[in-house]
Amino acid sequence: MVKYGLIGCGTMGHEHIRNINLLPDTQVTAIVEPDAGMRASAAELAPAAAFPASIDALLDIEVDCLVIASPNFMHVDHLKQVTARRALPILVEKPLATDPADQAFIEQLQRGYAAPIWVAMEYRYMPPMVRFLKEAEQATGGIKMLSIREHRYPFLGKVGHWNRFSRYTGGTLVEKCCHFFDLMRLIVKSEPTRIMASGGMVQNHLDERYDGEQPDIWDSAYTIVDFANGSRAMLELCMFAEGSLYQEEISAVGPNGKIECLVPGPSRLWPDSLGPHPEAKVVISPRHPIGATTVEVPVDPEILEAGDHHGSTFYQHQGFREVVLGKATPAVTLADGWKAVAMGMAAQRAADRGVAVTIF
Repeated sequence: MVKYGLIGCGTMGHEHIRNINLLPDTQVTAIVEPDAGMRASAAELAPAAAFPASIDALLDIEVDCLVIASPNFMHVDHLKQVTARRALPILVEKPLATDPADQAFIEQLQRGYAAPIWVAMEYRYMPPMVRFLKEAEQATGGIKMLSIREHRYPFLGKVGHWNRFSRYTGGTLVEKCCHFFDLMRLIVKSEPTRIMASGGMVQNHLDERYDGEQPDIWDSAYTIVDFANGSRAMLELCMFAEGSLYQEEISAVGPNGKIECLVPGPSRLWPDSLGPHPEAKVVISPRHPIGATTVEVPVDPEILEAGDHHGSTFYQHQGFREVVLGKATPAVTLADGWKAVAMGMAAQRAADRGVAVTIF
């Protein structure tokens, strides 16, 4: 039995529990969550879990691994608190950090921590993305251009409304888009050299006030990234487009052709009046001979219903469980997690200052 402890159990923590519950011989046994409402609903999902009052108290309980799913700005502090006490395998939510000053600690942790740490870049594990990654090189003949479009619903409400303010999230291009910067590096197999961006808050949260303060979290942006191998990538984000048939549309093009990955949004947000929830698709369009091939990539409905990330959280936990058992190493390292954050920070700076930012 693999025994999990959770630090932070809000919306994403609940998704982790639902997916952990689908794994064999695995159980959530301890949860630290300061909000009473979230504790109560987490207890329904994890009836065997204890609810210690602090992280120190959690670390006195017999657990085999930890998930850190606290608010973004707390991730590094919680990593420091845990790693100073025990060498436990950790799955830490994205973004890994929100402050450029955290880089030194992350690098030190990468070198010196005695247990594995996996950064939760779960978009890698959506089944259609796995299919896309497997076939992209052959379909394109070597990716020269990559486009990622996410047209989705606005930021959800969080306890204390922390996700409405960039000082707590790191900014939208860190908070939301580090997933996509991670995918860019993975897909083009190179490191970024220059980033340009434009973004802002144009539609969502304009009339909201919290303790008299207006949110400053962006709801839309464009980002362009140059890579060392000569490829280029673009990210288009719109968070007032929940009527879209597909939430993520990813396109890679090379001398031989194009491959696309089309992923619908969460099934729980799909109106019954529109019929069945759309299936994800991978589309391959060669240049010669012209003619697209479309393959649907279904996901087990039980896994889809366990979260809002098209099954990826479940498959991520499958891999992390193998790490906990000593049968594998983390697929997403601290270095990967930091590079995705650094790209997001560079994109925020580029948009704020109206300049191109050199990186790495």
